[in-house]
Amino acid sequence: MAMKTELLRLLPLLLLLLPSPLRDYLWTDEAASCRVGQGQLQVYHPIILFPGISCPNLEARLTDAYTPSVPRCGALKGKGWFPLWNKTWDVLDHDYLPCLQEQMSPVYDPILNDFRNRPGVETRVPDFGSSYGFTSKGEVDGRNLFCMSKLIQELEAVGYRDRDTLFGAPYDLRHAPPSPGQPSQVYTDYFARVKDLVQHASEKNGNKPIILVGHSFGGKAAHDFVNWTPLPWRKEFIKHMVLIAPTPPTGFVQVLMNLVSGPSAILIPTVTSLDLRPMWRTFASSLVSLPSTRVFAHEPLVVTKHTNYSAYDYRDLLMALGFGTNIIKWVLHMKQKVDAPLVPTTYLNGVGIQTINQAVYRDSNFDVEPEYVYGDGDDIINLVSLLTFVEEMRRQQHRSNIHFKFIKIAHTNHSHILIQERSLKRVMAEILEANCRRDIMS
Repeated sequence: MAMKTELLRLLPLLLLLLPSPLRDYLWTDEAASCRVGQGQLQVYHPIILFPGISCPNLEARLTDAYTPSVPRCGALKGKGWFPLWNKTWDVLDHDYLPCLQEQMSPVYDPILNDFRNRPGVETRVPDFGSSYGFTSKGEVDGRNLFCMSKLIQELEAVGYRDRDTLFGAPYDLRHAPPSPGQPSQVYTDYFARVKDLVQHASEKNGNKPIILVGHSFGGKAAHDFVNWTPLPWRKEFIKHMVLIAPTPPTGFVQVLMNLVSGPSAILIPTVTSLDLRPMWRTFASSLVSLPSTRVFAHEPLVVTKHTNYSAYDYRDLLMALGFGTNIIKWVLHMKQKVDAPLVPTTYLNGVGIQTINQAVYRDSNFDVEPEYVYGDGDDIINLVSLLTFVEEMRRQQHRSNIHFKFIKIAHTNHSHILIQERSLKRVMAEILEANCRRDIMS
């Protein structure tokens, strides 16, 4: 006991001997004592990253079955795979925007109860398995700041290496993890690939279990993947899950704003959200995480001159927006249930930022920018929904005696949580602590 006390007393001095990237993050007692106590520096558990929704790239191939709406959209027919959703400036440089919107837009098949590409359009997500398999679509001053790029740099600084100890699991941004009873062939295939990737990464690293790290929609993808796997499998292969501002199944108001006024999540330079709105509305991913009745009850979320729409009024709102009966039925059948992953989990989220609670369209014109009423959150996710999700996750995890830790980071924006130094440092500290924890799965 005396030796342990003396070691803990000397930790601040021992930390000074470490390389600066690692020293910066070992500021929790558990992480520091674990790292220094081992007597050496090494990477322990491999990491798989799940990025936010705009980050995965998408490639397309056009077959003879493709009938373009305008001739130039068929120029690449029969010429193999080409980047469809990648460098968005290229879309403008080549006057390809109408073609992008047409080829990116899936169609809903009521017989299959699933979304698929339009005839003659084949798509794939390139570079699966690589942490460089997703990219920011709009660089800032020539720098790639988003899409986990700074997190990847920091992980590499402490010893992680792409496709060796650090991996990526990009997905098709147009699709969504299915609600129970709703099929998704795209996500069935995706989850199978992620499962293979987990087992490959584990085997490559001496059969060590994996740490999953997901941001925003990628946090939802990681969480739903874990719940898709059998419990014995996840106990063997998943060391820890780190969720960074995940989109919660309890829903958030920004999802409605994206449907009504156009997406804020995907951007093409000089193209308005209204111009992207028709394409966005074809995505299954645009229709999940609607504000739930459990959290938002009868609160008016969209207010017009003649009608107020709450979480109980999606049928009427979607009809007003022009959605067909099949899509409305698909939306209304979704189950917004919270199922904890039952693996050790750390959850970080920003708070203290103005976040949309309500949108007011005074002239009932959805093509005009509304007036907003704000509350607390991280600019995207409402605090009230976040806390409901966290409390249910904590209850289920603790009932099974499985670690769950929630960290609120004050004055931190949803998109900037992996960019600004203060919050990125906290995220890194938690990832390294997850490496060191001796979690016991019950």
